[in-house]
Amino acid sequence: MNLPPLDSARARSIVSRFANRHVLVVGDVMIDRFIVGTVTRISPEAPVPVVKFQSEHSRLGGAANVAHNIAALGAKVTLVGIVGADATAARLREQLEAAGLSSAGLVEDPTRPTVEKVRIIAGRNQQVARIDYEEDRDVTGDAEARLCECVARLGEHADVLLVSDYLKGSVTRAVMATLLTLKQKGAPLLVDPKIPHLECYRGATLVTPNNHEAEVATHRLIRTDADAQAAALDFRARAGCESVLITRGEHGMWLSSEVVEGAVPATAREVADVTGAGDTVVATLALAMAAGGSLSEAAVLANHAAGVVVAKFGPATVTPHELIAALHEGR
Repeated sequence: MNLPPLDSARARSIVSRFANRHVLVVGDVMIDRFIVGTVTRISPEAPVPVVKFQSEHSRLGGAANVAHNIAALGAKVTLVGIVGADATAARLREQLEAAGLSSAGLVEDPTRPTVEKVRIIAGRNQQVARIDYEEDRDVTGDAEARLCECVARLGEHADVLLVSDYLKGSVTRAVMATLLTLKQKGAPLLVDPKIPHLECYRGATLVTPNNHEAEVATHRLIRTDADAQAAALDFRARAGCESVLITRGEHGMWLSSEVVEGAVPATAREVADVTGAGDTVVATLALAMAAGGSLSEAAVLANHAAGVVVAKFGPATVTPHELIAALHEGR
């Protein structure tokens, strides 16, 4: 069974209220760097392609991409995360500033590098290799205490709380406990999860695993809507969350809560790159809920937003105009 479609007038009403909302984003900030070239031969030194350099560019990634998506949709966003004392952190701050985002919530920990993913791209956006600069142990000690203090202070008046967990150390039990305390004041708490941290999310309003993560968490194969329905019920019980949205790529989404349940068919007509699509989904969900949309309405809007960004290359954003246009075309 599919969730009901979203009326255009209702969608415009929800999106029009984005500008008056404030979202706190907490999680693993990073830089996504792309080195682009062409492959014409195999190396004589090893059976690997030789990539002839053409261009290089960087984009905000992880929790920073979530924040960028929220800003692009017109809302106020506050970002909290961990960076190192390095050149990558400086580039991250520069890119945040260029996107109109504050870096005041970034906590510096000189014992770890700022997370950076370097992708070697050749041909038709074909990824040849990826190099990760990271320290994925949980942040501890003074850095964790400063992170919790930032969350408590900067999230006090947020309309919605959003966790972007990439398992790179920023989302600890203490950080989640701080967010759950804020949730008690009335702001919903959304989590884009990683399964090893499942127990930390207990009490969250909505958790958004992808198909594989839901399978791992529930020990179920998900191939059909019926499979997704059963897995979603299991996931809610295991995670101790109020609701779950399983993102299933070309198969759409499955939403499960006490008040609503059903599928959201995929809308993407052209897929160029799925990098960062989950960031767009959770960002749109959070804003739609903060703007007064129901869970069902938020899921439908998020699904259309995902359909827009997967047609773009790399971590991307969607504007309110693009979102409304996509929803209108998908009707």
